[in-house]
Amino acid sequence: MAAVAKPVAKRSPQGLVEDREAKRRITEAIEKYGHGKAVQMKKIKDKKLRGNLKRVEDRYKTAALRAKDAEILLENESGFLEPEAELERTYKVRQDEIRESVGIEVAKKGFELKLDELGPYRADYTRNGRHLLLAGRKGHVATMDWQAGKLGCELQLGETVRDVKWLHNNQFFAVAQKKNVYIYDHAGVELHCLNKHVEAKYLEFLPYHFLLASAANSGFLKYTDTSTGQLVAELPTRLGSPTALCQNPWNAILHVGHQNGTVTLWSPNSQTALVKALVHRGPVRSMAIDRQGRYMVSTGQDMRMNVWDIRMFKPVHSYSCYQPGSSVAISDRGLTAVGWGTQVSVWKGLFDAAAADAGKVQSPYMAWGGDGQRIETVRWCPYEDILGVSHDKGFASIIVPGAGEPNFDATEVNPYETTKQRQEAEVKALLNKLQPEMISLDPNFVGKLDLISDKKRREEREQDNKPKDPIEKLKNRGRGRNSALRKYLRKRGKTNVIDEKRLKAEALQRERNSQQNESLQNQREELGPALARFASKKDV
Repeated sequence: MAAVAKPVAKRSPQGLVEDREAKRRITEAIEKYGHGKAVQMKKIKDKKLRGNLKRVEDRYKTAALRAKDAEILLENESGFLEPEAELERTYKVRQDEIRESVGIEVAKKGFELKLDELGPYRADYTRNGRHLLLAGRKGHVATMDWQAGKLGCELQLGETVRDVKWLHNNQFFAVAQKKNVYIYDHAGVELHCLNKHVEAKYLEFLPYHFLLASAANSGFLKYTDTSTGQLVAELPTRLGSPTALCQNPWNAILHVGHQNGTVTLWSPNSQTALVKALVHRGPVRSMAIDRQGRYMVSTGQDMRMNVWDIRMFKPVHSYSCYQPGSSVAISDRGLTAVGWGTQVSVWKGLFDAAAADAGKVQSPYMAWGGDGQRIETVRWCPYEDILGVSHDKGFASIIVPGAGEPNFDATEVNPYETTKQRQEAEVKALLNKLQPEMISLDPNFVGKLDLISDKKRREEREQDNKPKDPIEKLKNRGRGRNSALRKYLRKRGKTNVIDEKRLKAEALQRERNSQQNESLQNQREELGPALARFASKKDV
């Protein structure tokens, strides 16, 4: 009986459109939330391994699709100031006009603290942006919940304070005082004195490694593990007193600025700088790196602000300042704030122009200052449209629309965390703490497989080794009847092949035989005709 062919079901046009739409969604999700290049299943011969990897790839694809679908929950969007007319400039908008236009809760976040006597001040925000830390040069240190307006603690140290830094949360902070670095808790109680950090000028904290780094006046860069209290590394920069310090949030590499206009990149695993680049024609005043670790903005004594692509270590654009920039900071959304003299300029689109190889940005996005207050530091508040400006007469919190990241990951950093959540986050961070050995220019090397085959590695090893000459080994072992040289000659004598090694060995044997005969003859002459018969070859 003849077999009957089954009819092939044809897809309707609507079904084809749905398939194309599903493929497009999967492609977009993988491009945005994917883990990287997929595994080539055709190259894997083991069926069991291929099946396991296919299941893992399906899980990655499902996770990417779910992350894409969850975008609908991200209701908040960032908005910038937009000019209505062609000749209108956003940098002419003043803070009082912004406070009148925004909501009451946002308007409360713009304030000023007048602290005339103990400045200039340095400021720092916690990672979730909830708490503020202020330190005056003459010894005044204060912490506060700036959104609620509550003072945490206030210290009068009575000595020079050069820098301050929050640690992993709002419970501890470090102060670089006149001689040593001290660690205090949220109540202002002194916990530790890091006497290895002598005359520190700048402080940085690596949150994923629990490392407190300081650049000292002597030119040393030192790392201390704040979870164990151990000094991890002590690195000499050999370029004198540093003038700036910042960290790359993408790979935890520290950038140190120097008097000769160079910037050096440091890791606790190397006693020498990983990279050394000349970025200014004078001393480097300040540096900042964006969150993706792609671009670095630096200001120098030569009154220039330079934008560098640190993936290729090449300059992109250079801008002029009327005075040397004292501080620079980059927000979560890519806005760059530069404090120079008594002014603060906020630039928008510096990195977009660099990525598109377009021309330079013509004018700043916003401006503030000019009231005779010399700027000391500028700091962006995480997840808020707020720029903190510390100067010689206190502190100012100014509103910059569009600066903060509106959607945050609560499992990473939570601005609204409770005491219980903070405690659990601290325990998880300690369990997931990264080792200092993992700090490198390319952090993606952790977890990668070495794809170089063992055969290729062996070939490279053999190329590096010099060819060994067996005759050289036998030179010092050629004594007696059963010497290694005689065994080698007996073994080689069984073949009819005459090569260079055999000729060399036979020449060496003839030379030794002649030496033996000559020594034996000399011995017989010394013994005389009566005792000559007692001469022995063993004594030769």
